Amino acid sequence: MSVTNKAKNLTVAYIGGGSRGWAWGFMKDLAMDEQLCGSVRLYDIDHDAARRNEMIGNKISAHPDAKSPWKYQVADSLKEALTGADFVVISILPGTFDEMASDVHLPERLGIYQPVGDTVGPGGFMRAMRTIPMFVEIGEAIRDYAPDAWVINYTNPMTLCIRTLYEVFPQVKAFGCCHEVFGTQHLLCKMIADELGIEGVQRHEIYTTVTGINHFTWLTRASYKDVDLMPLYAGFAKKYADGYDKGGDKNWMNSSFASADMIKFDLFNRYGAIAAAGDRHLAEFMAPIYTRDPETVTSWKFGLTTVDWRKGDLQRRMQRSDDLISGKEEIDLKGSGEEGHLLIKAILGLGDLVSNVNVPNRGQIPNLPIGAVVETNALFGLNRIEPVYAGPVPQNILPLIARHVYNQENTLRAALTCDRELAFTTFMNDPMMAAVTLEDGKALFNDMLENQKKYLPAKWFE
Repeated sequence: MSVTNKAKNLTVAYIGGGSRGWAWGFMKDLAMDEQLCGSVRLYDIDHDAARRNEMIGNKISAHPDAKSPWKYQVADSLKEALTGADFVVISILPGTFDEMASDVHLPERLGIYQPVGDTVGPGGFMRAMRTIPMFVEIGEAIRDYAPDAWVINYTNPMTLCIRTLYEVFPQVKAFGCCHEVFGTQHLLCKMIADELGIEGVQRHEIYTTVTGINHFTWLTRASYKDVDLMPLYAGFAKKYADGYDKGGDKNWMNSSFASADMIKFDLFNRYGAIAAAGDRHLAEFMAPIYTRDPETVTSWKFGLTTVDWRKGDLQRRMQRSDDLISGKEEIDLKGSGEEGHLLIKAILGLGDLVSNVNVPNRGQIPNLPIGAVVETNALFGLNRIEPVYAGPVPQNILPLIARHVYNQENTLRAALTCDRELAFTTFMNDPMMAAVTLEDGKALFNDMLENQKKYLPAKWFE
């Protein structure tokens, strides 16, 4: 099949096809791109959610403003979804929000407050424990039914999801996409408008060197045309050390996700590089200087995203699903701002693209372990992803990142072997656990692991 024909007759397997967020954005992006068309097979353990997305997807495709036709259909098994797929998208919720409530809130009994709890910290560790077995199954299915497909992952913990796929199937063509860097690029555009009076700069016009790991990415260089943005950012970070009011309404006070970028600026002032994720994520990679207690969180002008809020948001999205199907809510074909469909086009030979991506380290960051999953820029082109050399992580930042890289490698090993001792020492080695006693840590570990029991091999509890 030629590249041109593949662009016109694509088969996409969407694992987590009942998604009430990511999937809808992806569907709209596909519908608005006239260079792509084909079919999407929706697979989800929640069969009803996938069936509902089948109806929503086909309504989006039939919208009078849609530029390309797509057919959505539910697959009843991974085998059915994957067989013959050109691309695989993975966007799942590992477990339920009940397990996530344990991840995020049980550590609060020891004074550990996690704004997100899905990547590092005690919550990220436990989420990984139940996610890795799921990705072992997915990786084996890709190996068996779609070994030549390109795999795009959006699921967290991003690093360990990608790392597991390569562990199970070393020849997999998988990469992880995350929009956190996009937010920092948008911030740089605002800085250019504020400080230089240049309006309308788009984030893709900003050149950046991206380095680090997912949700703990750093920009060591940034420029716009012939302007070096690093000195400008140094002044910007000092000017707004008490917070940058992006919307003019202190929106960080009334949002589960917004922040005033105080942590981002503080980390620049400490280390001289631009921390490129949102404050909620950045805080969790550090010792609890930003998350000591709720009052400290408030003083840094960001929020703790509670699982009760997430549960309420799920109910709202379920209602929205009903409204989209019934026609009570009209379909708006506004793009998602994500790049998944653009990366698909690049891989099909429809124009090269450079974007930040999570893939195994092949030397793009020479002072981090080879094979560990890292996040840097990469060139996407016809049937290839070529990571862009980021250079060594700056020496003052390296210990911060390397600790998490080795913890993540040990997390994978513990999950694959059900090694309870390795799991516990890794759990305790996270910076957020710095002030926890061995006794309290053991009790928390045992209780949190028990709450994942239905997702874990029985060997954990023998």
